[in-house]
Amino acid sequence: MDPDRHPALPEFRDASLLVRALTHRSYLNEHTETVQDNERLEFLGDAVLDFLAGAALYNKYPEMNEGRLTRLRSALVKTEQLAIFADEFELGTRLRLGKGEDESGGRQRPTLLCAAFEATIGAYYLDSGLEAVRAFVTPLFDRAVEVILANDRDLDAKSQFQEWAQAERGATPRYVQVGLTGPDHNRTYTVEVFVGDARFGSGSGPNKQAATQAAARAALDKVNEA
Repeated sequence: MDPDRHPALPEFRDASLLVRALTHRSYLNEHTETVQDNERLEFLGDAVLDFLAGAALYNKYPEMNEGRLTRLRSALVKTEQLAIFADEFELGTRLRLGKGEDESGGRQRPTLLCAAFEATIGAYYLDSGLEAVRAFVTPLFDRAVEVILANDRDLDAKSQFQEWAQAERGATPRYVQVGLTGPDHNRTYTVEVFVGDARFGSGSGPNKQAATQAAARAALDKVNEA
């Protein structure tokens, strides 16, 4: 794919579904004429993506065991990966956000981008059905899973980094939460990882566990590039 050219979203028969999918709750607070945000569509899209990712992997890797399939599915539908998909389609620029959410960087926040992609999938499912969604997401999954497998991104990053730190530095990594932003229903946690006094990486996610894994992955990327 041309890195300077973003792919297009599929055509919607009912354009209002896509508008709703890109409407964040914060927008409703400032536009009382808008009555629906994207949270119900996000819920639906999450379920559709989880099923289609599992089905795609089951068919693509007939000899792979259940444990590895489960890890791969989790890697395909995790917040960071879905945010990458959202960025490919420039959903951040199309989100309808409240002014405060916009000014605080909401258009680049992985949790919001992930939610927007899930909601868009939910909307497309209602608009055109499961097979249309399958045709749309399968190429995305195929490209992503190649990267995931090539870089062992389905493996537990925290465990991998602990093995490296103990072997190379004789120490156990220490994870420190350094940030917590967003309203109660849409938190973003930020965690940094240290080995001794040296900072090796940071990561963000919708909960502390996800942020810790993201920080460990960043640390692994750093040591692998060294």
